[in-house]
Amino acid sequence: MRAKEAAERLGITQRMLRHYEKEGLLNVGRTLNGYRSYSDADLRRAGRIRDFIVTGFSTREIRAMSGCLSDEGAGPCEGGIAKLTEKLEHIDRLRAELDEKRSAVIDRLAVLRTRLDTLSRH
Repeated sequence: MRAKEAAERLGITQRMLRHYEKEGLLNVGRTLNGYRSYSDADLRRAGRIRDFIVTGFSTREIRAMSGCLSDEGAGPCEGGIAKLTEKLEHIDRLRAELDEKRSAVIDRLAVLRTRLDTLSRH
């Protein structure tokens, strides 16, 4: 199938499909006239790439897990659980940092509102 239909089926842009290919994550066949031709296996692989990106993986991280992208690696793959665990730990650290920043902003807002309230009473 052509790029436009493949992108529509995956819910991504054709540009993203080309990006996957440029990054070495996807190797797509070509027709005689040079158009990209996506097989069902290509779609499954691109779908897995898309899913990893949505969960926060970079293309570099996904490339390191290439064994998890093929149909043979669709189930448990070597290093997959470890990489997903690392990503989850990273997300948890980011979340904790954001929670701290949020609390600091809330505290600062409370101080400013109290001062403003005090000023408006005088």
